[in-house]
Amino acid sequence: MTTGKLLSQTDVVIESIRQMLIDGRLQPGGRLPVEKDLAAALGVSRNPLREGVRALSMMGVLETRQGDGTYVTKLDPAILLAPLGFVVDLQNGTGTHHLHAVRRILETEAAASAALRIDAAELESAAELLRLNEAELKRDEPDHETVIENDITFHRIIAEAAGNPVLAALIAALGGRTTRDRLRRSISQPGADETSHREHLSILAALTAGDPGRARTRMAAHLFTVEDYLVEQDEA
Repeated sequence: MTTGKLLSQTDVVIESIRQMLIDGRLQPGGRLPVEKDLAAALGVSRNPLREGVRALSMMGVLETRQGDGTYVTKLDPAILLAPLGFVVDLQNGTGTHHLHAVRRILETEAAASAALRIDAAELESAAELLRLNEAELKRDEPDHETVIENDITFHRIIAEAAGNPVLAALIAALGGRTTRDRLRRSISQPGADETSHREHLSILAALTAGDPGRARTRMAAHLFTVEDYLVEQDEA
């Protein structure tokens, strides 16, 4: 019974602080009232208050500074959405093409937005990654992990260039979890790295031209090749 009561009060703490953030009574970087005053204001005892604060800290909403109190974080989407990646990790290994399908939906729109926003420095960074991969692929025994790492960074540049931090955070949370599948394809499917490289070049060309339609289409075509591979693997 006691445990149920404490859990109920903990939920009150979490919901109350959430509402304070929504209402603007708490701002990113703002300091929470001292524990005694906050507990009284929320009508809870100190133990559930601490549990609620701990839960929100684990979610990246609050941070406790030793000797200085508890503060609201910057509420960075990259931090707040990071637990999504943990949820993805807990999925079983079958049907991972569904995860890649969601990634494709997000990244095709990111590419379209990036085509209208990407700057010269970002384009050059993306081009340099492709030059590195081209040199790697000319070696007798290319390092597949290096190729995939450059691939991930290339996609991250595009996601961030889209100018939507929530979209970029979602792509980061999902994209990092697809690394194993992409590496498996890179190693086991002859010509996969070379095909991806050509597709990346076509995506970069669309971004350089500032063409959102071509950027969207070429990103979709690129990501479909990974999905097709995974579907074939599941069927096999």
